[in-house]
Amino acid sequence: MAGLMDSVNQRTQLVGQNRLELLLFRLEGPQLYGINVFKVKEVLQCPNLTIMPKSSPVVRGVANIRGGTIPILDLSIATGSAALENLKTSFVIITEYNTKVQGFLVRSVERIVNMNWEEIHPPPKGTGRDHYLTAVTRLDQQLVEIIDVEKILAEVAPTSEVISAGVIDDQVQSQAVTKHVLIVDDSSVARKQVSRCLQTVGVEVTALNDGREALNYLKKMADEGHNPDKELLMLISDIEMPEMDGYTLTTEIRSDPRMQKLHILLHTSLSGVFNQAMVKKVGADDFLAKFKPDDLAARVVDRIRVSDGG
Repeated sequence: MAGLMDSVNQRTQLVGQNRLELLLFRLEGPQLYGINVFKVKEVLQCPNLTIMPKSSPVVRGVANIRGGTIPILDLSIATGSAALENLKTSFVIITEYNTKVQGFLVRSVERIVNMNWEEIHPPPKGTGRDHYLTAVTRLDQQLVEIIDVEKILAEVAPTSEVISAGVIDDQVQSQAVTKHVLIVDDSSVARKQVSRCLQTVGVEVTALNDGREALNYLKKMADEGHNPDKELLMLISDIEMPEMDGYTLTTEIRSDPRMQKLHILLHTSLSGVFNQAMVKKVGADDFLAKFKPDDLAARVVDRIRVSDGG
């Protein structure tokens, strides 16, 4: 299993080319699932777990890994199925989301595949609102489901969405009502979190599902004679999205003279120095790891003050 991950650090050149690599795994049954390699720190045989009293049923226990204590979440339970059995033959995918490290318990780990984000699509319409998918793709004539991990984490350990006193003042809120922010995220949970945070600040919010949809929205604005960087306070975009990722979206915006000055904040659960370097490479203005309501609100407040010469 160590060999599966030993080349992950050499694959960063894929990002910025609208490409990704998926680590494929299975729970119970034949269905294939995928997770972005850039969120994976390590894959290992399931270690001994210590049960935590009164924890969520999804948390099968905690494990001591590399000197740290990490919660281990059963993805089968998290997505509404029965708990995985025989932990000794199961695997744990150690991941980092929103600057936090956790392990996901799975039945087996298959391989890593290189794909284009254009091959990754939103879940089919008609699947309802209760599913745990953020995207789907096909590989060797088989459907691969990409789990909305942010939804699972929000249910297991909800994040406070309250903005602390003092982050927003009355003057900013009076200015905010004339501002419009475009947000883009494929996770329904993330869209709602960001929308509620920005609505508390007082700005108008338009929320879209992926980079392709956002680019079409901005081009339509420009085609109709509107100036996106004048009419929008800023764009807040996820990085990982089907059809077109946030890096490619940023590159496309910067290459279009009609919108190239639009302020872009990449807001993502992909954390780390690497992503900050990519932000500079593609020309985004800022980077923020999800989801910290005070930090996000502060970024929007700063933009309001700058836009009004404050």
